[in-house]
Amino acid sequence: MLEACALSDKGCVRANNEDYSLIDPEMGLYVLADGMGGAKAGERASRLAVETVSASILTAANRDSQALLVAVEEANRRVLDAAGGDPALEGMGTTLVVALEVGDELLIASVGDSRAYLLDHNGLRAITEDQSWVNEVGRPLGLNEEALRTHPMRHVLTMAIGAGNALEINYYHDIRLRTGDMLLMCSDGLHGVVDEPRIEAILRAPNQTLDVKTRGLIDAARGAGGPDNITAVLLRAA
Repeated sequence: MLEACALSDKGCVRANNEDYSLIDPEMGLYVLADGMGGAKAGERASRLAVETVSASILTAANRDSQALLVAVEEANRRVLDAAGGDPALEGMGTTLVVALEVGDELLIASVGDSRAYLLDHNGLRAITEDQSWVNEVGRPLGLNEEALRTHPMRHVLTMAIGAGNALEINYYHDIRLRTGDMLLMCSDGLHGVVDEPRIEAILRAPNQTLDVKTRGLIDAARGAGGPDNITAVLLRAA
């Protein structure tokens, strides 16, 4: 059994919230997207991607790895089609991270730099790898973390839903939560602002509901300036 909670906040700087999330424990589906684009395009992209994934999984013959990957590919097609049909939506896109419960394991697919973390007895660690300039170019070049935090390319993604037909999906499997373990999915408004030791401390605080822990994550990001939209989806094995 998994408990689940999701919370989103526009942060302290942005005028609107382009993040979107969904939790559907009955279907075993948990989705988060961080949209981008002018005007309201980012909001449209993130919501469309999440709703497309949900509809695709719901109608899949089998809920398995193939269904998960097909759902993400369909989200990419739908966002591309929407942008191509409306000049106001041109250039819109979104990150996407999806967790699907299959039997006793979680399958995870990600595009962009929204992340999934696992918290267990070994500590907090990222499951997903960012598809970003920082991760794929900056770090291999040997730039240190301090330089990367202020680099002008730090927000550039190398892959996103809606960026093109050639989609690369990162896929992870065999993730099993034991009693008390947690899975955190979040946008970069959280992981790009609050460091991992602080995130882990909030998640490990004793005798708190998931609602309280999720609110604590949002408050920590806002307390650090909240420069971006902040969304967290938190799962815990009961």
